[in-house]
Amino acid sequence: MLTNAAIVLGTFLLMELVAWAVHKYVLHGVLWNIHESHHKPHTHKFELNDVSFVFYGVIAALCFIYGTEALDYRFWVGVGITLYGMAYFLVHDLFIHRRMKLFGKTRNTYLRALDIAHKVHHKTKGRDGSESFGMLWVHPKFFRMAARKR
Repeated sequence: MLTNAAIVLGTFLLMELVAWAVHKYVLHGVLWNIHESHHKPHTHKFELNDVSFVFYGVIAALCFIYGTEALDYRFWVGVGITLYGMAYFLVHDLFIHRRMKLFGKTRNTYLRALDIAHKVHHKTKGRDGSESFGMLWVHPKFFRMAARKR
């Protein structure tokens, strides 16, 4: 049981690194034509960039398909990827971008730092020059900014 929990936690943490690298080098690189929709203002609920979830969903689904019968490491990797996807949806889509009006303003320094880091990322409208590509890890300078704005 501890091994399975470690696999889930390790996969979840690794997903932050994978998401950062894919965001910086793939979405702001060869797949900019898809990700660009996320950097442009719009009034519709969905954007072309939303299809990028399919990539992670397929990997998680394959892990479940091939790991369920034996309940081996593949199943637990699928759980970790799925939990990261849920966290991404809650934090990025619901809290930061307010795709549904579920969250109000927060006094939590970490959540404010996340929000500031993401706003800094979106400040640059083009493919190049952005910073802060992760979702859950926040550079300490954004914590300092969030603490000053309290």
